[in-house]
This record gives sequence, C-alpha cells and structure tokens, in this order.
Amino acid sequence: MTEHECKTAVMPALALRGMTVFPNMLLHFDVGRDTSVRALDQSMSGGQPIFLVAQKDMAVEEPGEEDLYRIGTVCTVRQLLRLPGDNVRVMVEGVSRGRLVKLTQTAPYLSAEVEEITAETPVRTSARTEALIRQTYELFERYIELAPKMTPDILLNLLSSQDPGYIADYIAQNVIMRAGDKQAILEELRPVRRLERLVQMLRRELDVLEMELELQSKVREGLTRSQRDYFLREQMKVIQQELGEGDGDSELAEYREKIEKAKMPQEVADKLKKEVSRLEKQPFGSAEASVIRNYLDVCLELPWSKKTKEKVDVEAARKILDADHFGLEKVKERILEFLAVKQLAPDLKGQIICLVGPPGVGKTSIAMSMARALHRKLGRISLGGVHDEAEIRGHRKTYIGAMPGRIIAGIRQAGVSNPLLLLDEIDKLGDDHRGDPASALLEVLDGEQNSTFRDHYLEVPYDLSEVLFVTTANTTDTIPRPLLDRMEIIELSSYTDEEKLQIAKRHLLPRQIHRHGLKKSQLKLTDGAIREVITGYTKESGVRILERTLGALCRKAAMRIVSEGVKSVTVTGDNLEELLGVRRYHPEQLPLTEQVGVVNGLAWTSVGGELLEVEVNVVPGSGKLELTGNLGDVMKESAHAALSYIRSRADRLGIAADFYQTKDIHVHFPEGAVPKDGPSAGIAITTAMVSALTGQPVRRELAMTGEVTLRGRVLPIGGLKEKTMAALRSGIKTVILPKDNEKDLEEIDQTVRAALHFLPVEQVDQVLDAALGMALQSQEEPFEAHIQPAGPSAGRVTIPQ
Repeated sequence: MTEHECKTAVMPALALRGMTVFPNMLLHFDVGRDTSVRALDQSMSGGQPIFLVAQKDMAVEEPGEEDLYRIGTVCTVRQLLRLPGDNVRVMVEGVSRGRLVKLTQTAPYLSAEVEEITAETPVRTSARTEALIRQTYELFERYIELAPKMTPDILLNLLSSQDPGYIADYIAQNVIMRAGDKQAILEELRPVRRLERLVQMLRRELDVLEMELELQSKVREGLTRSQRDYFLREQMKVIQQELGEGDGDSELAEYREKIEKAKMPQEVADKLKKEVSRLEKQPFGSAEASVIRNYLDVCLELPWSKKTKEKVDVEAARKILDADHFGLEKVKERILEFLAVKQLAPDLKGQIICLVGPPGVGKTSIAMSMARALHRKLGRISLGGVHDEAEIRGHRKTYIGAMPGRIIAGIRQAGVSNPLLLLDEIDKLGDDHRGDPASALLEVLDGEQNSTFRDHYLEVPYDLSEVLFVTTANTTDTIPRPLLDRMEIIELSSYTDEEKLQIAKRHLLPRQIHRHGLKKSQLKLTDGAIREVITGYTKESGVRILERTLGALCRKAAMRIVSEGVKSVTVTGDNLEELLGVRRYHPEQLPLTEQVGVVNGLAWTSVGGELLEVEVNVVPGSGKLELTGNLGDVMKESAHAALSYIRSRADRLGIAADFYQTKDIHVHFPEGAVPKDGPSAGIAITTAMVSALTGQPVRRELAMTGEVTLRGRVLPIGGLKEKTMAALRSGIKTVILPKDNEKDLEEIDQTVRAALHFLPVEQVDQVLDAALGMALQSQEEPFEAHIQPAGPSAGRVTIPQ
C-alpha cells in the first residue's frame, strides 16, 4: 500500500444531515439552512471546492466543530437550482476524501481547513480480492432484485471496474442503509477492508429485506383473499340485479322479508331492522356479523304471533284425565274447575298452578294431560340444580356462546306463543354468586308483569301473558315465600295400596308388557301377586319403583318364554319370590303382649307413612334425660316438653314428686340410622314416659300422633292420610289423633276410615286414659301458670285438672 503526501486547504463547508457523499459519485439533494446556502454560493462564485461532512446528531441546527465527523468528502458544485421558498437543490460530485482539521469560521457560513486524503493507487488484484469482488457483485445483484426503486442498470456501471475501493464507494452510495454505516465505510481508507465491511453490511441489509418481503407477502395474501371475496360478492350482486333476483343480497333480503311476515310488535320489528342494517355494514367474516346473524335467527324463530286454538271442554278434559290417571280425584276436580272458569272467562290470565307431592305420584304426567286436554303445545323446563340467574333470563348477546334463557328457549321449543310451560322441580333451584334464579322467576310467574318479560339476550319485551305455567315440587319448604305467593298450590298425596293396585292393573302392567314385547296372554298377574309386590318389594308414595318391579317380572317372563319354550307365565303370591327373590320389606308386627314404656307412634316420610315405635327406660340415677335415635332439634324439644308436663302432673299421675332427681330417663327411637324430626311424636313420648314411670303397660293395638305442649294440650299435625295408611298396614285398630285434625278424616281413603277406630283428643289426660287406662281426677283446683307473652295468643294459661 503506497502512501501519498497530503495537502491542506481552506474551503467552504456544508454540514449534511442523515446522508453521506462518496468520492467519484454524483449526488443531488435539497438544502434549506441559510449557512449551507451561503457556503454553496461562495463555492460557486469563487470556483473553489466545498467540503461536505456529516453531522453526528441530525437534530442540531447550528453545528460546531464537535458536532461533525472528522472524515468527509471534498466536492465540486456542478449545478445549483433555486426552488420556490428558500430551498436550493444542488448537484455535487465527490472528488476525494478529506479530513477536517478545524473550522475556521461558523458565520455567515461554515469554512474549514481540510486535509485532502489522496486515494491509494490500485495494485494488481489478488485471487482473494477477486473472490471478494465477485461475492460483492452477487450480493448487490440480489439486493437490486429485492430492494424497491433499484434498477438493474446500476449494476452495469460496476462490472467494468476492478478497483475494490471504487466498488465499495459506489455500492455504499446507492444502497439504503443507516447513516452511521455509510460513515463507517467512508472513514475506512483501505480499499479491500472497505469492501469487506461493505459485504457484511450488505448481508445484514439482505436479511432485513427478505424478512420485510416475507411479512409483506403474508399481508398481501390476506388482503388479496378478502379483495377476491369482495369482488366476487359485488359481481354476484350485479348478476342478481341483472336477473331481477332480490335487492343485491339475498340473505339480507330474506331477513327483511321474515321480519315483515313475523307479525311482531312494532318495537321488536324496528330493533331487528336496525340489526339487519348493522349486518349489511359488517365486513365479510367479521365476528360481529356472526353475533348479529345468530341474534336475528333466534328472534325470527320465536312464535311472536303464532298460537294454537285453545279447546276448553270440561267433559272432554275429564275423559282425558280419567284415562291417563287413576285416583287423584281432588287434583282432577281442581283442574276441571280451572278449565270451567277458562270456558266462562277466556281472557282470565295469571293463574299459576303448582303441583306439590312426593316423587312418583304423577305430577309431571298430570301437567302433560292438562296440555292434551287444553289442546296446547307443551314445553318442559327442568329447574333442578339451576343456580345461575342467566339460565332464566339469558346472557347478553355480546358474550361468546350467549343464548336465551330457559323460558324463551321453552317457548321456542313449543313453537307457539301460548303453550303450557311445565317448570319441573321448582323446589330444587339453587342460589350462588351468579345470582338467584328464583328471584328471576318472580317476573315470569306474575300475571301483572310477564306481558313485558325482557330476556337479556333478546333485549326486547316478550309477552308471556298467554302462557299457562304449571310448576311441580316435592315440597314447598324450599320455595322462597314471594315465589310461593304467586302460585296456587295443589297437593298430590301418596297413593293407597288399593289405588296402587288399580294403577298397576290399568296402566303400569299393560305398558310394561307392551314395552317388553309380550302379549297380554303371555304374562298374567293375580291381584294377590300385585298386592304382594306393593307391600313386599316397594316402599314409596308413588308408583315408580312399582313399575320398575313389574318391568322385572316382564323380563323374567320373557326369559322363560324364550329359553324354556313356555307359552305363558302366571305369577301368584306363592311363586313371586322365585322371580323377584326374597321380600325386601316386611309388615310391622305388633307385639304379642302389652309392654311397659313402648308406644306406637305414627310418622310421615316422603315415601308414605310409617309406624314409629317410642321406647322409654327408667333406671335409678341423678335425673338425666337421654335422647337417642338420630333425632332432630324439634323432636328433642318435644321430649323435654313432655318431661316438664309430667313433672307438673306427677302427684296426679301417681309418680314420686322427686323422680326427676332420682331417676334417669332414656328415650329411644329404633332404626337409629334414620334421621327423625318433627313435633308430632309429642303425645307418644309423653305416654311412653308415664308408662315407664308408673309401670302401666300400653295397649298394643293402639297408635297415636299429635304435638304436646307444656300445659298438656294436644296440637294438630300434618300427613294424616299417610299415617293412617301406615297404621292400617301394621294391624293397628285404634288411632289417637288431635281434635283439630278430625276434619281431615274426610280426606283419607274410605277403606282406611272404615277399618280403623279414631279417637280425637284435646288433652294428654285423654290420651293417658285411652292408652294406659289412667282416669285422672278432675275435681281438684285448676293448675295455673304464667308465661312471658310471645305472640298474639300467648298470655295467662289455665288448664283444667
């Protein structure tokens, strides 16, 4: 490498912002700063070169010596063109590199002492340099292909040169790269090293360009697809217009046509038309368009004006109810009364019926028969386990997967605006942080409000006043009071054994025979066999388990007919155990002798009535009262009330006055694993305690039920029908019941009423007389007690002795 002497000269200088000029290159650019324009004028007028050097920071308006790079380019001004405004366009030609020694002046223009750097004389090209030049050509050729606004003729100017310094300068001048990178190439005075540095920068720029192009192609591909779809849709519109088919978009036209035909309220129609207009403005494939389509589809599927003509004929309804259900006379009568009122006053609205009863007594099937009798469509909605308010009122349509609530869904399923909607298991509604569905039902089941029911999804009012709501529940205890007030309760009680026999013969057995592919002649059950199934294999209020057991008999019969070749199977009480196995339930057996401290109580359960024994044992002790048998709080309180009553009557009962200090009393209810609660065992506990304390045996064919007070009054209880049936099954002859329950005897089964002797009582004295034969003296002074008033009926209580 040959060194040449460098000469120094003072010349005008121009600070460049964001660009670099290389030797032997022509470049034109615009100049705006006054000092720069004056420097150009000085160079042109004096015919002297100008020193072009880049600023380190483009933001500096009046650069000093420290703001400029040390290496720049000595240039000659070829052309100067003044533009409108104060701008000047200049063309310069680079002559050589120069090193800034110092600035000699900064105003009115920059002037600098510049040391001119003479270019090295080219030497004979080595193989390594030749390879580097070829690699540079290849990279630059790829760059020209990828870079925008680069023409292939730029490459032709290079192919004739073998000077690595010139090649590096030429490419650096024409390639778009960072100002700092160009300055680095300008400052590299050794040609081969300059070219090597350029190759590294070219590789990096090519990587960036390729990445940019890849991103652009992906974007362009997406745009091209959407533009293609747009053009196709526009062409389709034009073709449809030419053919006279629709208004350009068949989907939108179809929506508008459906809205006109739906005969919906004007408010709803306006809302849906607005949604169609919104859909028209949506770009193809947008998520919002999908939400609007779903909303329109749901709204247009609703039966806004479609109704079934109600057929209100009491006699026809009576035939349907009698054909579908045996017994349930009071329930049928109440439903027929409802229909009779509908016949006289068709516009009467707001009657909500709630069918309450134990499982399997036919609540749901009664509602289905009502729908058939009224000629109404049926929509069934199961509310068991629902604990989200949105299940009733729906979700806002902006949520992903939003849908209407169950009420609107039930009407959509029924297909008419006046169906019979059966809300099943309303007592099983839950309640958690997502809201209270029972509260959401308050508006639905209120005849004064439900004409403008608003589902969150629909956002428009829907008239539910034409809907007949029927609800079912096993108990009213868990139904919130405001909801219960909106409904008329119809209670379905347990079936008697006789009713179960008739239901099995008329409905269950024929249905199971048909379901199992048998003929009537292939399976015969005697009445005795059915009674045995009812008492020995089922224990329920309804008939679900009974039907399943009859289904098991049908399967056994089918097996014998297929495998053994018999023509028919007859089932009697004698061969029943061969088919169904050992009896699961045995009737309660009364003790053979009368016992002390053992009383037959009567209990109500969800599967019917049961005989509930009360056992009391008295042993010497310190006056403790022990209660066992899985008892609830109310039953424990009954035992304490009975003990207090006995203490107050000890002298009249012939019991030692200090028995509560010298005796331990243990009250036990057998079947300790079964929870027991309620006040109706009060008189049974009292009688058992008195029997154990006095040694008087209790009559064995007698059972009792009733609540006891501290004053010995006997208060009424519930579930009398089930309890009396349990007494009859157990061989009881006499039932002691509260005087206030005497009126309920009208409702119990006539078979039960004829078979039992009922003894209504008002005082425990009467119970003890009947059960223990203890006629208490009545001519003594009345017993008085004062209690703190706790209600409208509390106060001074006087009990005759």
